[in-house]
Amino acid sequence: MTYLILVVVALGVIVALSTISERIGIASPLILMSVGVVISLLPVVQPIPINPEWILMVLLPPLLYAAAISIPTVELRRDLSAVGGLAVILVVISAFILGVVIHALIPTVSLPFAIALGAILSPTDAAATTVIKRLGVPGRVGIILQGEALFNDATSLVLLRSAIAATMTTVSLWQFIGSFARAALIAAIIGVAVGWAGVRLRRLIHSPAPATVLSLLLPFLAYIPSELLEASGLVAAVAAGITAAQLGPKHLDARQRIAERENWRTLEFLLEGAVFLLMGLELYGLVVDLYKTHDTLWLAMGLAAVAIVITLVVRWVFLSILVRHSAARTHRKAEWSRGWGPPQGASPDGLSQADRRRHQELMRRRDALKAHPDQVEDADRAKAIGRWSHLRRRFTRYIADVDYWLRQPLGSKEVILLTWSGMRGVVTLAAAQTLPLWTPHRSLLILIAFFVAAGSLILQGGSLPWTVKALGLAGQDATPADDWTRLQTELDHLASPGAPTQPDAATGPADPSPAPAQPLGELAQLRARREALLELRSTGTYASRTLSTALAELDAEEIRIQLNLSAQNPD
Repeated sequence: MTYLILVVVALGVIVALSTISERIGIASPLILMSVGVVISLLPVVQPIPINPEWILMVLLPPLLYAAAISIPTVELRRDLSAVGGLAVILVVISAFILGVVIHALIPTVSLPFAIALGAILSPTDAAATTVIKRLGVPGRVGIILQGEALFNDATSLVLLRSAIAATMTTVSLWQFIGSFARAALIAAIIGVAVGWAGVRLRRLIHSPAPATVLSLLLPFLAYIPSELLEASGLVAAVAAGITAAQLGPKHLDARQRIAERENWRTLEFLLEGAVFLLMGLELYGLVVDLYKTHDTLWLAMGLAAVAIVITLVVRWVFLSILVRHSAARTHRKAEWSRGWGPPQGASPDGLSQADRRRHQELMRRRDALKAHPDQVEDADRAKAIGRWSHLRRRFTRYIADVDYWLRQPLGSKEVILLTWSGMRGVVTLAAAQTLPLWTPHRSLLILIAFFVAAGSLILQGGSLPWTVKALGLAGQDATPADDWTRLQTELDHLASPGAPTQPDAATGPADPSPAPAQPLGELAQLRARREALLELRSTGTYASRTLSTALAELDAEEIRIQLNLSAQNPD
């Protein structure tokens, strides 16, 4: 009964504090963590022991899965190199630099254990990035931060395991690279397989309730086998979420899609609140353990401050180099796309000279097909047209990618914002508590992790609104103003003469669904429009936000039509 009361009270606190945060304009994670700290310090409250495995195994898989199904995959693909650099290379660099500094400041902590702590402190937290969601930051900045937070946990945990193993035996750089590659590859394969199988199975289920239960199980179905194979269960959960998000609009019905969106949004809200509340509640127990080892609170706070400064400096330097390289690459691709050929004979990054020659050959064959259609066999004609369509799709996506990079460039302001937005969170604290019991100064290292996570949330998260405003990046929506209008114009070619007109600027977006007389005809046209939207999503010619809105409106219209059909045919 006691645990039931605690759960009910905790959920009530999460709802109440989240409501208050909306009214006072302070991010709910900051308020929840602060309230948790205050509660833990009350004299009547005993130290609250929290098993870190519950956080890593029970809370994080569904939380990362929820973040993965909502991230725009087209924009993620466009900045995958930047996300990969931040999620892998930056974590490794930061971990080693932090390890060297901590070992120098506390010589009794061996270098492998110091690097283990560095690995714990290096990754940003997916839940912590929710602090920036309502600040209106440029969309590209948000995507990079979300993608980094989704994938850098794997690097951190693999590096943590390797560093702990190095305390007992020698672990080479190649062994670490091999361990990381194996963990990531196995996890990705399992995650994609689980996501694919989950969507296929849910397609066979016609009731939203059992389909939702299966959806809630997917992150755990991906996590468990990955961990049993010593891979990254968190990466598997992310891969399953991305796969399900890609396949869902094509294979699931409207009721399942809407139910999934709302249920995962609710679950994400509760899990985010829970992890930050638990994070604050752990403080008193950590302080008690610290003083049992004769270390001091001031030492932990001082070392945490040093670690925060180091992570910020290293992150700023790395991002500056990364953005400079990205700008140069974008310039080369833009020059190549304008002239349909690389400047001064240089090969483009995205398409090779062979692709360009193949493109010219296909154009020649296409012209020949038009000029002499009777002289070409049907099979050869179909093959040539198919190859032409495939390459045309590649070129269309390439041009759309270049347009996206030019429309949302990364400069010095974005570097500062990306640096300051890299906050730590509950993953850092949970991973620190997995350090072996025989780790020297274990309580001190765990408390350092707590102060780094809490300090970055309070210092960086609390000042983010001011930072965004000072940089002049508030409310910057780089989505083209005519995106919705252009999309409707393109979709109207599929509509019947009774299709809706262009959206009015004063009233907002119009309903993208046609309105012919017969419900079955409406459903057929809705399916055709959905197929067109998914094809446009694959080429990236429209912003993901625009396409998501159009798909959501199609879902709502499909449910309306199905309800009308049910009312007309109650049997």
